[in-house]
Amino acid sequence: MTGAASVGAAVTGTGFYVPERILTNAELEQMVDTSDEWIRTRTGICERRIAPKGTRTATLATAAGRRALASAELAADEIDLIIVATCTPDTPTPSTACVVQQELGATRAAAFDLAAGCSGFVYALATAAQFIHAGVYRHVLVIGAEVLSRVVNWHDRNTCVLFGDGAGAAVVSAAAADGVRGIELGADGSGAGVLGIFGGSYMPHAGLDAQADGPQIYMEGQEVFKFATRICATAAERSLAAAGVPPERLGLLIPHQANWRIIHAAAKRLHLRDEQVFVDVDRYGNTSGASVGIALAEAAAAGRIAAGDAVVLVGFGAGLTWAAVTLIWQGGTK
Repeated sequence: MTGAASVGAAVTGTGFYVPERILTNAELEQMVDTSDEWIRTRTGICERRIAPKGTRTATLATAAGRRALASAELAADEIDLIIVATCTPDTPTPSTACVVQQELGATRAAAFDLAAGCSGFVYALATAAQFIHAGVYRHVLVIGAEVLSRVVNWHDRNTCVLFGDGAGAAVVSAAAADGVRGIELGADGSGAGVLGIFGGSYMPHAGLDAQADGPQIYMEGQEVFKFATRICATAAERSLAAAGVPPERLGLLIPHQANWRIIHAAAKRLHLRDEQVFVDVDRYGNTSGASVGIALAEAAAAGRIAAGDAVVLVGFGAGLTWAAVTLIWQGGTK
């Protein structure tokens, strides 16, 4: 579909997939010098999902995408574009999105990956909306998918307790009323070294294991915490303002699930009650680019979002990047 007329964009379907394997804090106590109490009090995480050895990011992405298509009541060949947000692609090229296209049978769809760290799903959702608004495409499948367990240093107690695997997906479709508003994207490259997946010819940090077989997650926790507690609420406020939605109309905040203390700080600044904030970090940990997509799909499936509700999605992470959008909910609860 091509054309110049501006049209509305709305989320019409959601889905998520997480591996069956649960890694508990008690198990981590046997692996590194940590404790369940230490992990829970500092992060809110109780367990996370770990994909079986050899599992591809594309496999998780395809499962989540298939569920989102079912939720939107669309066939795969009705999808015009697939965007996969990931920092753990199966290969640098071809893109994970191309593999997902083939596995779904979405033969008409263009496909590409997007790398924006933990902000990836929201970046991808905003990108999808632009193709819809411009009249270029009618249906875009957005997926955030990660197999972070392949890049975790399981000897580093400061990071290995945080991350998990999974995928979340949403269908963004042309609509009469615009349901994707208030796009707020940002980046601060001066913080590029404080959080990321480093390795190969670029090993800038003494905290990385030079003997490791591949890239590893590195994070300066205090710097990331200070950045996240500042930017999460700020991005949400800016998104609401740009969307023309009064703060008191906000029905649900769905933040990146990195750390309960960060989420709590954002909720406090936004004057939100507990029931206005969606949290699943306790069960999945930090799934990076998949995090917001998983939370959105869970919230929809649990009936936490009703038609007409204003929902803010906000992500923050490596780059350093941040992203927020305000959704006026129209679908995706089936």
